[in-house]
Amino acid sequence: MKAILFFATLLFATTVFADIQDPPSNDYGPTRKLGRGLSNFFLAPAEVPVTIATINTDEGNAAAAGYGVVRGLGRSGVRHIAGLVEILLWPVPAWRDSYYPLLPSDIPWIHAGYSEFPPELGNETKYDYTRDY
Repeated sequence: MKAILFFATLLFATTVFADIQDPPSNDYGPTRKLGRGLSNFFLAPAEVPVTIATINTDEGNAAAAGYGVVRGLGRSGVRHIAGLVEILLWPVPAWRDSYYPLLPSDIPWIHAGYSEFPPELGNETKYDYTRDY
């Protein structure tokens, strides 16, 4: 009887602490940091056409031809540098003692900030062209 009570208590104790074994910051580890660094370093030139297209949509052709190119090159350069730093320091939690991205997030800002990974080029659509049956 004591053995059953002991194992029941042990089973309950292992389930109680299951929530804190996987903290939210565990999604950002050294392998994600290395992958993000490689992506940012090698795919940073994708920032140029995406920025030009965004400026063209928001402000027009003249702004895209001048300001869009310059801003795209600047954003591409920042991604190159951040990618190189993350590649070199991938096993070290260097930024705020964690593996979070070096670049400021684009979520709270409307026209600034960076996504975690570089933008993807290609023909993607937001619209679903199939019927729901």
